[in-house]
Amino acid sequence: MSSSVIDFIATEARFGARNYEPIGVVLSRGEGVWVWDTQGNRYLDCLSAYSAVSQGHCHPKILAAMVEQAHRLTLTSRAFHNDQLALFYEEIAALTGSHKVLPMNSGAEAVESAIKSVRKWGYEVKGVKDGQAEIIVCANNFHGRTLGVVGFSTDPETRGHFGPFAPGFKIIPFGDAAALAEAINPNTVAFLVEPIQGEAGVVIPPAGYFTEVRELCTANNVMLVLDEIQTGLGRTGKLLAEQHEGIEADVTLLGKALSGGFYPVSAVLSNNDVLGTLRPGQHGSTFGGNPLACAVARAAMRVLVEEGMIENAARQGERFLSGLKDIRANTIREVRGRGLMLAVELHPEAGRARRYCEALQAKGILAKDTHEHTIRIAPPLVITSDQVDWALERFAAILTQDFS
Repeated sequence: MSSSVIDFIATEARFGARNYEPIGVVLSRGEGVWVWDTQGNRYLDCLSAYSAVSQGHCHPKILAAMVEQAHRLTLTSRAFHNDQLALFYEEIAALTGSHKVLPMNSGAEAVESAIKSVRKWGYEVKGVKDGQAEIIVCANNFHGRTLGVVGFSTDPETRGHFGPFAPGFKIIPFGDAAALAEAINPNTVAFLVEPIQGEAGVVIPPAGYFTEVRELCTANNVMLVLDEIQTGLGRTGKLLAEQHEGIEADVTLLGKALSGGFYPVSAVLSNNDVLGTLRPGQHGSTFGGNPLACAVARAAMRVLVEEGMIENAARQGERFLSGLKDIRANTIREVRGRGLMLAVELHPEAGRARRYCEALQAKGILAKDTHEHTIRIAPPLVITSDQVDWALERFAAILTQDFS
């Protein structure tokens, strides 16, 4: 690494909290699927900021919408109306078929908002005794980093020394409908679950799982809350991952790609019952629903549809997955994915996935390791067939090496 790169990294280490362990590259520019470091080296971005840059880096139409709105009005707070919020509501509801929308900033805020809302619904509509509401979640979940969320994580690195935690959560195995049926009781107000567990290593549930889940939640008057913050808005080759099994959630959480990678924006989408319980003063956000965020989100949704990115994710995801499965390497334990949400799990004896990610960096690809032995692959949805093939050549070259 050059001295300037070392200086950037050293300065981060000197002043920053050590809550991340980034790969040793300092990025300074991005366009489409590509990013460049401070030395001018080009990389294919196979992380997309955990799907936040699904539309590609610095998409010109989203950029134009942001700049135009920034010249006009950026923030009013919800103390006043603005001329972007109603349009955002109307457009996201039309796109997703939702009835009510609660705008927030980060994905974690959307999760916390949903937890508050389903509890309130449970007390005021379902009739659960005050203070007794339970929410069922899955082992190996990832729903954010707030204190409320990490309290029901099963990852010791996430939970360790952050307690005490709030009660009211019951943890079951992911992909096990029988476990859900057994866990539901009269105090259950919601089942909060990712359609595909991303941080856990792109874990896909068995076919038919969510059909059973939907039936169980409906039969027991339990709100099905799908965290589509990573899977939503085209990542899996459908607008929402729930569409792969033809179901509809009661509450859907969106974020990341809703921003187009420009400005934090998230949303809780719901039927009337859940969000309908909220009254003025009971929940809010200074920046949630601000005009700049709404203008950015509107453009991000618009280009996603108009430019066929969802359909492209399905096509290129199939090509990428097939190509990864064709790689004959003793290091590979399993390849899995849906759309452009992919993972290569390595055999433990092959060594840590991070070493492979560092080797991929030297080949011009940026990917991210998770849970020691899994490489996550999630390029922007604008990736082309030629770019997929270019990436596959490099993955094949690295995965056939042994770094153990």
